Amino acid sequence: MPISTQSSRRLPWFVAGDLNGFFGLVVDNLSILGFIAAALVGIFGFPAEVVFLRMFPGTALGVLLGNLMYTVMARRLAMRSGRDDVTAMPLGLDAPTSIGMALLVLGPAFAGFRQQGMDEQAAALATWQLGMASLVVMGLLKLALSFAGDWITRMLPRAALLGSIGGAALALLGFLPLLETLRNPVVGMASFGVLLYVLLGRGRLPWRVPGVLAAFVVGTALYYGLGLAGLGLPGFAVPQPQPLQAVLPLPDAGFITGLPYTVPYLPLLLPFGLLMVIGGINVAESARAAGDDYRTRDVLLVEAVATLLAGICGGVAQTTPYIGQPAYKHMGARHGYTLLTGLFIGLGGMLGYVSLLVQWLPVPVLAPIIVYVGLGITVQAFQASPRQHAPAVALAFLPALAYLLVIKLGNPAWIAPDSFAALYAGIDAHGLSDLAAIVSLGNGFIITAMLWGTALVAIIDRHPRRAAAVLLLAGVLTLFGVIHSVDPRGGIYLPWMLEGVRATIAWQFAAGYAVLALLLGLLSLQRPVAEETEARDPH
Repeated sequence: MPISTQSSRRLPWFVAGDLNGFFGLVVDNLSILGFIAAALVGIFGFPAEVVFLRMFPGTALGVLLGNLMYTVMARRLAMRSGRDDVTAMPLGLDAPTSIGMALLVLGPAFAGFRQQGMDEQAAALATWQLGMASLVVMGLLKLALSFAGDWITRMLPRAALLGSIGGAALALLGFLPLLETLRNPVVGMASFGVLLYVLLGRGRLPWRVPGVLAAFVVGTALYYGLGLAGLGLPGFAVPQPQPLQAVLPLPDAGFITGLPYTVPYLPLLLPFGLLMVIGGINVAESARAAGDDYRTRDVLLVEAVATLLAGICGGVAQTTPYIGQPAYKHMGARHGYTLLTGLFIGLGGMLGYVSLLVQWLPVPVLAPIIVYVGLGITVQAFQASPRQHAPAVALAFLPALAYLLVIKLGNPAWIAPDSFAALYAGIDAHGLSDLAAIVSLGNGFIITAMLWGTALVAIIDRHPRRAAAVLLLAGVLTLFGVIHSVDPRGGIYLPWMLEGVRATIAWQFAAGYAVLALLLGLLSLQRPVAEETEARDPH
Protein backbone atom coordinates (compact mmCIF):
# COMPACT_ATOMS: atom_id res chain seq x y z
CA MET A 1 0.00 0.00 0.00
CA PRO A 2 1.50 3.41 -0.93
CA ILE A 3 2.85 5.58 1.82
CA SER A 4 0.82 8.69 2.50
CA THR A 5 2.39 11.90 1.25
CA GLN A 6 0.79 13.81 4.11
CA SER A 7 2.60 12.26 7.03
CA SER A 8 6.10 11.07 7.72
CA ARG A 9 4.97 8.83 10.61
CA ARG A 10 4.38 5.89 8.29
CA LEU A 11 7.80 6.22 6.64
CA PRO A 12 10.30 4.15 8.68
CA TRP A 13 13.74 5.56 9.31
CA PHE A 14 15.46 2.20 8.94
CA VAL A 15 14.86 -1.06 7.08
CA ALA A 16 16.87 -4.30 7.12
CA GLY A 17 18.71 -3.45 3.89
CA ASP A 18 20.11 -0.28 5.43
CA LEU A 19 22.57 -2.37 7.43
CA ASN A 20 24.18 -3.77 4.25
CA GLY A 21 24.34 -0.29 2.75
CA PHE A 22 25.87 1.07 5.95
CA PHE A 23 28.73 -1.44 5.97
CA GLY A 24 29.52 -0.84 2.32
CA LEU A 25 29.53 2.97 2.57
CA VAL A 26 31.46 3.05 5.85
CA VAL A 27 34.18 0.73 4.56
CA ASP A 28 34.58 2.88 1.44
CA ASN A 29 35.11 5.99 3.54
CA LEU A 30 37.42 4.27 6.02
CA SER A 31 39.59 2.88 3.21
CA ILE A 32 40.08 6.35 1.73
CA LEU A 33 40.82 7.93 5.11
CA GLY A 34 43.25 5.12 5.80
CA PHE A 35 45.08 5.60 2.53
CA ILE A 36 45.33 9.37 3.08
CA ALA A 37 46.89 8.75 6.50
CA ALA A 38 49.18 6.01 5.18
CA ALA A 39 50.39 8.18 2.31
CA LEU A 40 51.03 11.29 4.39
CA VAL A 41 52.51 9.60 7.45
CA GLY A 42 54.16 6.57 5.84
CA ILE A 43 55.42 8.03 2.56
CA PHE A 44 56.05 11.70 3.36
CA GLY A 45 56.80 11.48 7.10
CA PHE A 46 53.92 13.79 8.03
CA PRO A 47 53.23 14.18 11.79
CA ALA A 48 50.41 11.77 12.63
CA GLU A 49 48.80 14.05 15.21
CA VAL A 50 48.17 16.75 12.59
CA VAL A 51 46.52 14.21 10.28
CA PHE A 52 44.28 12.69 12.95
CA LEU A 53 43.53 15.70 15.15
CA ARG A 54 43.34 18.50 12.58
CA MET A 55 42.63 17.04 9.13
CA PHE A 56 40.30 14.14 9.96
CA PRO A 57 37.63 15.93 12.09
CA GLY A 58 36.81 18.52 9.40
CA THR A 59 37.01 15.92 6.63
CA ALA A 60 34.58 13.67 8.51
CA LEU A 61 32.29 16.65 9.07
CA GLY A 62 31.81 16.92 5.30
CA VAL A 63 30.69 13.27 5.20
CA LEU A 64 28.27 13.89 8.07
CA LEU A 65 26.69 17.01 6.57
CA GLY A 66 26.40 15.59 3.07
CA ASN A 67 24.80 12.33 4.16
CA LEU A 68 22.36 14.11 6.46
CA MET A 69 21.25 16.34 3.58
CA TYR A 70 20.89 13.38 1.23
CA THR A 71 18.85 11.56 3.90
CA VAL A 72 16.46 14.51 4.09
CA MET A 73 16.24 14.63 0.27
CA ALA A 74 15.35 10.93 0.15
CA ARG A 75 12.63 11.24 2.77
CA ARG A 76 11.13 14.24 0.98
CA LEU A 77 11.14 12.37 -2.34
CA ALA A 78 9.55 9.30 -0.73
CA MET A 79 6.78 11.33 0.88
CA ARG A 80 6.19 13.40 -2.23
CA SER A 81 6.02 10.37 -4.52
CA GLY A 82 4.17 8.11 -2.09
CA ARG A 83 6.80 5.37 -2.55
CA ASP A 84 8.54 3.39 0.15
CA ASP A 85 11.42 2.14 -2.02
CA VAL A 86 13.29 5.43 -2.49
CA THR A 87 17.03 5.03 -1.89
CA ALA A 88 19.16 7.95 -0.73
CA MET A 89 22.15 9.11 -2.71
CA PRO A 90 25.32 7.62 -1.13
CA LEU A 91 27.90 10.27 -0.27
CA GLY A 92 31.47 9.85 0.81
CA LEU A 93 35.04 10.94 0.21
CA ASP A 94 35.95 10.91 -3.45
CA ALA A 95 38.68 8.32 -4.05
CA PRO A 96 40.55 9.80 -7.06
CA THR A 97 40.77 13.36 -5.79
CA SER A 98 41.33 12.37 -2.14
CA ILE A 99 44.28 10.18 -3.08
CA GLY A 100 45.36 12.88 -5.53
CA MET A 101 45.30 15.45 -2.73
CA ALA A 102 47.53 13.24 -0.59
CA LEU A 103 50.01 12.20 -3.28
CA LEU A 104 50.05 15.28 -5.53
CA VAL A 105 49.29 18.25 -3.27
CA LEU A 106 49.67 17.72 0.48
CA GLY A 107 52.66 15.36 0.47
CA PRO A 108 54.77 17.35 -2.04
CA ALA A 109 53.80 20.62 -0.34
CA PHE A 110 54.98 19.31 3.03
CA ALA A 111 58.29 18.24 1.48
CA GLY A 112 58.60 21.67 -0.16
CA PHE A 113 57.98 23.53 3.09
CA ARG A 114 60.63 21.40 4.80
CA GLN A 115 63.11 22.22 2.04
CA GLN A 116 62.41 25.91 2.65
CA GLY A 117 63.74 25.50 6.18
CA MET A 118 60.50 25.09 8.16
CA ASP A 119 60.60 22.69 11.08
CA GLU A 120 58.35 19.65 10.91
CA GLN A 121 55.47 21.09 12.92
CA ALA A 122 55.42 24.42 11.08
CA ALA A 123 55.55 22.66 7.71
CA ALA A 124 52.69 20.35 8.75
CA LEU A 125 50.50 23.27 9.85
CA ALA A 126 51.20 25.17 6.62
CA THR A 127 50.29 22.03 4.64
CA TRP A 128 47.08 21.66 6.62
CA GLN A 129 46.18 25.28 5.83
CA LEU A 130 46.89 24.57 2.16
CA GLY A 131 44.57 21.55 2.34
CA MET A 132 41.79 23.61 3.92
CA ALA A 133 42.17 26.34 1.31
CA SER A 134 42.20 23.77 -1.50
CA LEU A 135 38.88 22.39 -0.30
CA VAL A 136 37.40 25.88 -0.09
CA VAL A 137 38.57 26.62 -3.66
CA MET A 138 37.05 23.38 -4.95
CA GLY A 139 33.88 23.92 -2.94
CA LEU A 140 33.37 27.42 -4.36
CA LEU A 141 34.00 26.15 -7.88
CA LYS A 142 31.48 23.34 -7.42
CA LEU A 143 28.97 25.80 -5.95
CA ALA A 144 29.26 28.04 -8.99
CA LEU A 145 29.19 25.18 -11.48
CA SER A 146 26.20 23.51 -9.83
CA PHE A 147 24.01 25.86 -11.86
CA ALA A 148 25.85 25.14 -15.11
CA GLY A 149 26.47 21.41 -14.94
CA ASP A 150 24.44 20.54 -18.03
CA TRP A 151 26.22 23.21 -20.09
CA ILE A 152 29.61 21.78 -19.09
CA THR A 153 28.67 18.30 -20.22
CA ARG A 154 27.57 19.70 -23.57
CA MET A 155 30.83 21.60 -24.08
CA LEU A 156 33.26 18.81 -23.16
CA PRO A 157 32.91 15.36 -24.74
CA ARG A 158 32.56 12.44 -22.39
CA ALA A 159 35.73 10.81 -23.74
CA ALA A 160 37.76 13.86 -22.67
CA LEU A 161 36.20 14.08 -19.21
CA LEU A 162 36.31 10.38 -18.41
CA GLY A 163 39.62 9.84 -20.19
CA SER A 164 41.36 12.49 -18.09
CA ILE A 165 40.19 10.99 -14.81
CA GLY A 166 40.65 7.46 -16.19
CA GLY A 167 44.33 8.15 -16.81
CA ALA A 168 44.72 9.45 -13.27
CA ALA A 169 42.86 6.39 -11.99
CA LEU A 170 45.08 3.97 -13.90
CA ALA A 171 48.37 5.60 -12.95
CA LEU A 172 47.72 7.00 -9.48
CA LEU A 173 44.89 4.84 -8.12
CA GLY A 174 45.95 1.70 -9.95
CA PHE A 175 49.71 1.53 -10.20
CA LEU A 176 50.89 3.38 -7.09
CA PRO A 177 48.55 1.57 -4.64
CA LEU A 178 49.39 -1.70 -6.41
CA LEU A 179 53.00 -1.14 -5.43
CA GLU A 180 51.88 -0.67 -1.82
CA THR A 181 49.82 -3.86 -2.12
CA LEU A 182 52.80 -5.89 -3.32
CA ARG A 183 55.19 -4.57 -0.70
CA ASN A 184 53.59 -7.22 1.51
CA PRO A 185 52.73 -9.87 -1.10
CA VAL A 186 50.98 -12.44 1.10
CA VAL A 187 48.61 -9.95 2.71
CA GLY A 188 48.17 -7.75 -0.34
CA MET A 189 47.52 -10.51 -2.87
CA ALA A 190 45.06 -12.28 -0.57
CA SER A 191 43.08 -9.08 0.05
CA PHE A 192 43.13 -8.10 -3.62
CA GLY A 193 42.16 -11.58 -4.75
CA VAL A 194 39.12 -11.73 -2.45
CA LEU A 195 37.98 -8.36 -3.75
CA LEU A 196 38.28 -9.46 -7.37
CA TYR A 197 36.53 -12.77 -6.64
CA VAL A 198 33.52 -11.07 -5.06
CA LEU A 199 33.22 -7.74 -6.88
CA LEU A 200 34.25 -8.74 -10.40
CA GLY A 201 33.79 -12.50 -10.40
CA ARG A 202 30.49 -12.19 -8.49
CA GLY A 203 31.57 -15.08 -6.31
CA ARG A 204 29.60 -15.95 -3.20
CA LEU A 205 30.91 -15.86 0.35
CA PRO A 206 29.58 -17.83 3.32
CA TRP A 207 26.73 -16.18 5.26
CA ARG A 208 26.47 -13.48 2.56
CA VAL A 209 29.33 -11.53 4.08
CA PRO A 210 29.93 -8.27 2.11
CA GLY A 211 32.96 -8.66 -0.16
CA VAL A 212 34.78 -5.51 0.95
CA LEU A 213 34.33 -6.42 4.61
CA ALA A 214 35.59 -9.96 3.92
CA ALA A 215 38.72 -8.63 2.19
CA PHE A 216 39.39 -6.37 5.16
CA VAL A 217 38.98 -9.19 7.66
CA VAL A 218 41.09 -11.70 5.70
CA GLY A 219 43.89 -9.22 5.02
CA THR A 220 44.00 -7.82 8.55
CA ALA A 221 43.95 -11.29 10.10
CA LEU A 222 46.83 -12.41 7.86
CA TYR A 223 48.84 -9.27 8.56
CA TYR A 224 48.64 -9.46 12.34
CA GLY A 225 48.53 -13.26 12.52
CA LEU A 226 51.70 -13.75 10.49
CA GLY A 227 53.40 -10.80 12.15
CA LEU A 228 52.70 -11.93 15.71
CA ALA A 229 53.75 -15.48 14.81
CA GLY A 230 57.07 -14.22 13.50
CA LEU A 231 56.27 -15.26 9.93
CA GLY A 232 55.65 -11.79 8.54
CA LEU A 233 58.10 -9.44 6.93
CA PRO A 234 60.97 -8.07 9.04
CA GLY A 235 60.08 -4.83 10.75
CA PHE A 236 56.55 -5.86 11.70
CA ALA A 237 55.30 -3.99 14.74
CA VAL A 238 51.94 -3.55 16.38
CA PRO A 239 50.94 0.09 15.87
CA GLN A 240 50.97 2.52 18.77
CA PRO A 241 47.88 4.54 17.93
CA GLN A 242 47.21 8.08 19.01
CA PRO A 243 45.09 8.19 22.18
CA LEU A 244 41.40 8.94 21.75
CA GLN A 245 40.84 12.67 21.82
CA ALA A 246 37.66 14.59 21.06
CA VAL A 247 38.11 17.46 18.60
CA LEU A 248 35.19 19.63 17.54
CA PRO A 249 35.63 20.80 13.92
CA LEU A 250 34.94 24.51 14.26
CA PRO A 251 35.48 27.15 11.55
CA ASP A 252 39.18 28.01 11.32
CA ALA A 253 40.61 31.08 9.62
CA GLY A 254 43.67 29.05 8.66
CA PHE A 255 42.17 28.47 5.23
CA ILE A 256 42.63 32.18 4.50
CA THR A 257 46.35 31.88 5.27
CA GLY A 258 46.51 28.85 3.00
CA LEU A 259 44.90 30.49 -0.04
CA PRO A 260 48.19 31.85 -1.47
CA TYR A 261 49.70 28.37 -1.18
CA THR A 262 47.06 26.99 -3.56
CA VAL A 263 48.24 28.98 -6.59
CA PRO A 264 50.84 26.44 -7.85
CA TYR A 265 48.29 23.65 -7.46
CA LEU A 266 45.35 25.28 -9.27
CA PRO A 267 45.97 23.20 -12.44
CA LEU A 268 45.12 20.17 -10.27
CA LEU A 269 42.50 21.62 -7.94
CA LEU A 270 40.24 23.17 -10.56
CA PRO A 271 39.90 19.96 -12.62
CA PHE A 272 39.32 18.04 -9.38
CA GLY A 273 36.32 20.27 -8.64
CA LEU A 274 35.09 20.19 -12.23
CA LEU A 275 35.19 16.40 -12.37
CA MET A 276 33.06 16.16 -9.23
CA VAL A 277 30.41 18.31 -10.91
CA ILE A 278 30.44 16.04 -13.96
CA GLY A 279 30.37 12.99 -11.71
CA GLY A 280 27.44 14.41 -9.76
CA ILE A 281 25.48 14.88 -12.98
CA ASN A 282 26.21 11.27 -14.02
CA VAL A 283 25.22 9.98 -10.56
CA ALA A 284 21.92 11.89 -10.66
CA GLU A 285 21.19 10.39 -14.08
CA SER A 286 22.05 6.93 -12.76
CA ALA A 287 19.66 7.32 -9.81
CA ARG A 288 16.94 8.63 -12.14
CA ALA A 289 17.34 5.56 -14.33
CA ALA A 290 16.92 3.40 -11.20
CA GLY A 291 13.61 5.13 -10.43
CA ASP A 292 14.60 7.86 -7.97
CA ASP A 293 14.09 11.22 -9.65
CA TYR A 294 16.39 13.56 -7.74
CA ARG A 295 16.87 17.09 -9.04
CA THR A 296 20.39 17.29 -10.45
CA ARG A 297 20.99 20.79 -9.14
CA ASP A 298 20.10 19.70 -5.59
CA VAL A 299 22.50 16.76 -5.80
CA LEU A 300 25.31 19.08 -6.92
CA LEU A 301 24.55 21.79 -4.36
CA VAL A 302 24.70 19.32 -1.48
CA GLU A 303 28.16 18.05 -2.42
CA ALA A 304 29.37 21.63 -2.99
CA VAL A 305 28.13 22.86 0.40
CA ALA A 306 29.50 19.79 2.20
CA THR A 307 32.93 20.29 0.61
CA LEU A 308 32.97 24.02 1.34
CA LEU A 309 31.99 23.66 4.99
CA ALA A 310 34.46 20.81 5.49
CA GLY A 311 37.28 23.00 4.17
CA ILE A 312 36.35 25.92 6.42
CA CYS A 313 36.36 23.56 9.41
CA GLY A 314 39.71 21.92 8.69
CA GLY A 315 38.96 19.20 6.14
CA VAL A 316 41.34 18.30 3.31
CA ALA A 317 39.39 15.79 1.13
CA GLN A 318 36.26 16.57 -0.84
CA THR A 319 32.99 14.69 -0.69
CA THR A 320 31.01 13.42 -3.66
CA PRO A 321 27.89 11.35 -4.36
CA TYR A 322 28.93 7.81 -5.21
CA ILE A 323 28.04 6.26 -8.55
CA GLY A 324 26.61 3.10 -6.92
CA GLN A 325 23.14 4.36 -5.92
CA PRO A 326 21.36 1.59 -7.90
CA ALA A 327 23.61 -0.99 -6.22
CA TYR A 328 22.56 0.24 -2.78
CA LYS A 329 18.93 0.10 -3.91
CA HIS A 330 19.52 -3.51 -4.99
CA MET A 331 20.87 -4.26 -1.49
CA GLY A 332 17.53 -3.12 -0.07
CA ALA A 333 18.93 0.09 1.44
CA ARG A 334 16.62 3.11 1.65
CA HIS A 335 17.69 6.23 3.54
CA GLY A 336 18.68 4.91 6.95
CA TYR A 337 22.08 3.80 5.67
CA THR A 338 23.16 7.34 4.78
CA LEU A 339 22.00 8.59 8.16
CA LEU A 340 23.95 5.85 9.95
CA THR A 341 27.07 6.39 7.82
CA GLY A 342 27.04 10.14 8.32
CA LEU A 343 26.73 9.78 12.08
CA PHE A 344 29.35 7.02 12.33
CA ILE A 345 32.00 8.77 10.23
CA GLY A 346 31.18 12.30 11.41
CA LEU A 347 31.12 11.51 15.12
CA GLY A 348 34.07 9.15 14.70
CA GLY A 349 36.16 11.94 13.22
CA MET A 350 35.30 14.20 16.13
CA LEU A 351 35.62 11.63 18.94
CA GLY A 352 38.71 9.94 17.50
CA TYR A 353 37.54 6.36 17.00
CA VAL A 354 37.74 6.65 13.22
CA SER A 355 41.42 7.56 13.55
CA LEU A 356 41.87 4.58 15.86
CA LEU A 357 40.30 2.23 13.29
CA VAL A 358 42.37 3.69 10.46
CA GLN A 359 45.66 3.27 12.33
CA TRP A 360 45.00 -0.45 12.84
CA LEU A 361 44.17 -1.12 9.19
CA PRO A 362 47.37 -2.20 7.36
CA VAL A 363 48.26 -0.40 4.12
CA PRO A 364 48.43 -3.69 2.11
CA VAL A 365 44.78 -4.24 3.10
CA LEU A 366 43.66 -0.69 2.24
CA ALA A 367 45.57 -0.35 -1.02
CA PRO A 368 43.69 -3.09 -2.95
CA ILE A 369 40.43 -1.18 -2.43
CA ILE A 370 41.97 1.83 -4.17
CA VAL A 371 43.34 -0.37 -6.99
CA TYR A 372 39.86 -1.79 -7.53
CA VAL A 373 38.37 1.72 -7.64
CA GLY A 374 41.03 2.74 -10.14
CA LEU A 375 40.25 -0.23 -12.37
CA GLY A 376 36.54 0.58 -12.28
CA ILE A 377 37.07 4.21 -13.25
CA THR A 378 39.48 3.23 -16.05
CA VAL A 379 37.04 0.72 -17.52
CA GLN A 380 34.15 3.17 -17.21
CA ALA A 381 36.09 5.71 -19.28
CA PHE A 382 35.92 3.34 -22.25
CA GLN A 383 32.50 1.82 -21.64
CA ALA A 384 30.65 5.11 -21.07
CA SER A 385 32.19 6.87 -24.08
CA PRO A 386 31.10 6.36 -27.70
CA ARG A 387 33.03 3.50 -29.27
CA GLN A 388 34.52 5.67 -32.02
CA HIS A 389 36.00 7.97 -29.35
CA ALA A 390 38.04 5.19 -27.71
CA PRO A 391 41.32 6.55 -29.20
CA ALA A 392 40.63 9.89 -27.49
CA VAL A 393 40.15 8.11 -24.16
CA ALA A 394 43.47 6.27 -24.63
CA LEU A 395 45.27 9.47 -25.62
CA ALA A 396 43.95 11.21 -22.51
CA PHE A 397 45.64 8.53 -20.37
CA LEU A 398 49.17 9.44 -21.46
CA PRO A 399 49.76 12.71 -19.56
CA ALA A 400 48.91 10.90 -16.31
CA LEU A 401 51.62 8.31 -17.04
CA ALA A 402 54.10 11.17 -17.44
CA TYR A 403 53.10 12.53 -14.06
CA LEU A 404 53.55 9.09 -12.55
CA LEU A 405 57.16 9.17 -13.77
CA VAL A 406 57.56 12.69 -12.38
CA ILE A 407 56.47 11.45 -8.93
CA LYS A 408 59.01 8.64 -8.97
CA LEU A 409 61.90 10.44 -10.66
CA GLY A 410 61.43 13.49 -8.46
CA ASN A 411 62.13 11.39 -5.36
CA PRO A 412 65.51 12.62 -3.98
CA ALA A 413 66.30 9.02 -3.04
CA TRP A 414 66.35 8.19 -6.76
CA ILE A 415 67.84 11.33 -8.32
CA ALA A 416 69.60 14.01 -6.27
CA PRO A 417 68.00 17.48 -6.68
CA ASP A 418 71.12 18.92 -8.35
CA SER A 419 71.27 16.03 -10.81
CA PHE A 420 67.53 16.36 -11.46
CA ALA A 421 67.94 20.05 -12.32
CA ALA A 422 70.83 19.29 -14.68
CA LEU A 423 68.90 16.55 -16.46
CA TYR A 424 65.83 18.76 -16.73
CA ALA A 425 67.78 21.59 -18.35
CA GLY A 426 69.37 19.44 -21.02
CA ILE A 427 68.76 20.40 -24.67
CA ASP A 428 70.77 18.94 -27.54
CA ALA A 429 70.60 18.49 -31.30
CA HIS A 430 67.77 15.98 -30.87
CA GLY A 431 65.62 18.36 -28.81
CA LEU A 432 64.61 18.47 -25.16
CA SER A 433 66.01 16.00 -22.67
CA ASP A 434 63.81 13.05 -21.79
CA LEU A 435 63.29 14.43 -18.29
CA ALA A 436 62.30 17.88 -19.57
CA ALA A 437 59.71 16.32 -21.88
CA ILE A 438 58.36 14.06 -19.13
CA VAL A 439 58.05 16.87 -16.56
CA SER A 440 56.45 19.25 -19.05
CA LEU A 441 53.93 16.65 -20.15
CA GLY A 442 53.11 15.62 -16.59
CA ASN A 443 52.55 19.09 -15.13
CA GLY A 444 48.89 20.04 -15.42
CA PHE A 445 48.17 16.54 -16.72
CA ILE A 446 44.42 16.52 -16.05
CA ILE A 447 43.75 19.70 -18.04
CA THR A 448 46.16 18.52 -20.75
CA ALA A 449 44.26 15.24 -20.97
CA MET A 450 40.92 17.06 -21.24
CA LEU A 451 42.20 19.29 -24.04
CA TRP A 452 43.88 16.46 -25.96
CA GLY A 453 40.79 14.30 -25.66
CA THR A 454 38.49 17.13 -26.75
CA ALA A 455 40.68 17.96 -29.75
CA LEU A 456 40.91 14.32 -30.87
CA VAL A 457 37.15 13.82 -30.51
CA ALA A 458 36.67 16.88 -32.76
CA ILE A 459 39.09 15.39 -35.31
CA ILE A 460 37.34 12.01 -35.20
CA ASP A 461 33.96 13.71 -35.67
CA ARG A 462 35.39 15.72 -38.60
CA HIS A 463 35.31 19.13 -36.96
CA PRO A 464 38.90 20.27 -37.58
CA ARG A 465 38.14 23.93 -36.85
CA ARG A 466 36.83 23.02 -33.42
CA ALA A 467 39.98 20.98 -32.80
CA ALA A 468 42.10 23.95 -33.92
CA ALA A 469 40.32 26.22 -31.46
CA VAL A 470 40.99 23.77 -28.61
CA LEU A 471 44.67 23.56 -29.59
CA LEU A 472 45.01 27.35 -29.65
CA LEU A 473 43.54 27.44 -26.13
CA ALA A 474 46.09 24.80 -25.10
CA GLY A 475 48.88 26.96 -26.50
CA VAL A 476 47.74 29.97 -24.47
CA LEU A 477 47.44 27.90 -21.28
CA THR A 478 50.94 26.54 -21.92
CA LEU A 479 52.45 30.04 -21.84
CA PHE A 480 51.03 30.59 -18.37
CA GLY A 481 52.01 27.17 -17.00
CA VAL A 482 48.46 25.91 -16.55
CA ILE A 483 49.59 22.94 -18.65
CA HIS A 484 53.17 21.91 -19.45
CA SER A 485 54.47 24.09 -16.64
CA VAL A 486 58.24 24.50 -16.83
CA ASP A 487 58.31 24.94 -13.08
CA PRO A 488 59.26 21.45 -11.82
CA ARG A 489 56.61 21.83 -9.08
CA GLY A 490 53.92 22.59 -11.68
CA GLY A 491 53.39 26.23 -10.70
CA ILE A 492 51.79 28.84 -12.93
CA TYR A 493 53.52 32.08 -14.00
CA LEU A 494 53.53 34.98 -16.47
CA PRO A 495 55.28 34.08 -19.75
CA TRP A 496 57.47 37.20 -19.86
CA MET A 497 58.99 36.25 -16.50
CA LEU A 498 60.60 33.10 -17.92
CA GLU A 499 64.27 33.01 -18.82
CA GLY A 500 66.78 30.65 -20.40
CA VAL A 501 65.95 27.01 -20.94
CA ARG A 502 62.54 27.29 -19.27
CA ALA A 503 61.45 30.06 -21.63
CA THR A 504 62.63 27.96 -24.59
CA ILE A 505 60.64 24.93 -23.45
CA ALA A 506 57.45 26.93 -22.81
CA TRP A 507 57.55 28.75 -26.16
CA GLN A 508 58.37 25.54 -28.04
CA PHE A 509 55.31 23.78 -26.61
CA ALA A 510 53.08 26.79 -27.30
CA ALA A 511 54.42 27.05 -30.87
CA GLY A 512 53.76 23.34 -31.37
CA TYR A 513 50.10 23.82 -30.54
CA ALA A 514 49.88 26.92 -32.76
CA VAL A 515 51.43 25.19 -35.77
CA LEU A 516 49.13 22.18 -35.43
CA ALA A 517 46.10 24.47 -35.08
CA LEU A 518 47.15 26.33 -38.23
CA LEU A 519 47.51 23.07 -40.17
CA LEU A 520 44.08 21.88 -39.09
CA GLY A 521 42.61 25.27 -39.97
CA LEU A 522 44.07 25.06 -43.47
CA LEU A 523 42.88 21.48 -43.91
CA SER A 524 39.37 22.53 -42.89
CA LEU A 525 39.22 24.76 -45.99
CA GLN A 526 38.93 21.66 -48.18
CA ARG A 527 35.51 20.73 -49.45
CA PRO A 528 33.83 17.97 -47.41
CA VAL A 529 33.96 14.48 -48.85
CA ALA A 530 30.23 14.52 -49.64
CA GLU A 531 30.60 17.72 -51.68
CA GLU A 532 33.56 16.27 -53.62
CA THR A 533 31.55 13.15 -54.47
CA GLU A 534 28.59 15.23 -55.59
CA ALA A 535 30.84 17.45 -57.73
CA ARG A 536 32.31 14.41 -59.52
CA ASP A 537 28.95 12.72 -60.02
CA PRO A 538 26.07 15.26 -59.96
CA HIS A 539 23.58 12.47 -60.80
